[in-house]
Amino acid sequence: MSRRRRRLLPYLPLALGAAVMLFPLWWMLVISLETPGRAGAAAAGGGIDWFPADPQWRNYAEALAQLGTRRWQGFLDALANSVVVTALTVVGQVLSCSLVGYGFARIRFRGSRLLFVVMLATMMLPPQVTMIPLFLLFRSLGWVDTILPLVVPAFFGNAFFIFLFRQFFAQVPEALVEAARIDGYGHLGIWWRVMLPLCRPVIAICAVFTFIFAWNDFLAPLIYLHGEEQATLAVALNSFRNQYGGLEDVHLLMAVSIVTMVPCIALFFVAQKQFVEGLGKGAVKG
Repeated sequence: MSRRRRRLLPYLPLALGAAVMLFPLWWMLVISLETPGRAGAAAAGGGIDWFPADPQWRNYAEALAQLGTRRWQGFLDALANSVVVTALTVVGQVLSCSLVGYGFARIRFRGSRLLFVVMLATMMLPPQVTMIPLFLLFRSLGWVDTILPLVVPAFFGNAFFIFLFRQFFAQVPEALVEAARIDGYGHLGIWWRVMLPLCRPVIAICAVFTFIFAWNDFLAPLIYLHGEEQATLAVALNSFRNQYGGLEDVHLLMAVSIVTMVPCIALFFVAQKQFVEGLGKGAVKG
């Protein structure tokens, strides 16, 4: 076997794994571009071509126009709601988690290690356990049917992301922090002007994970948002599935699903380098 073939050999399992992972996405794309009859037959197990013979691009416009009872306005409202909730959630997670992570890494106080262990222990608490108490709390505050229950918890941090920030901040040389103190910065100034610019890889991984979770979150918007004009894309997609879930409309369902996935895929490719770098820098303490 030649040297070139030996070099390519380890990539074969990777290529096979990538093909297996990408096949469902490709299948959705092909179904979304088929005619109603061919898409229904394929969904029923009748087989499907690898490439649509006559791509029906108008399926996307038709599907988005039917997402809600107000034609295009339903899709635009759901898109705007998802963008607002996701953006505020990402900002809240990055700011709160980085600030708490800085506190655990650079501020020494009695009981800090115990508090850090207790915080990590909350990662073992299933979210279903706190679902009813949180709903009762938000209802007593009058926040039900608003986006506040979806956004405000993000400003109180997440144990996993706090751990990543704490591990990264602990690696920053103490001389850099001392130089900032000599320049007159306090803890908030050091966190904002020194630490945050240095931890862009960790910010990227926090932002990407938070974006994907908030964008695809279905349960929380379903519980707290009751009006159709307040629904996010995940809730609107579920309503669309209930209304157009038959085999004769499967091409429209796949088209809407593809559209809702595009932002997550695009974000990952844009932040891929920082994302992968953050996995290494944030999770390993040197």
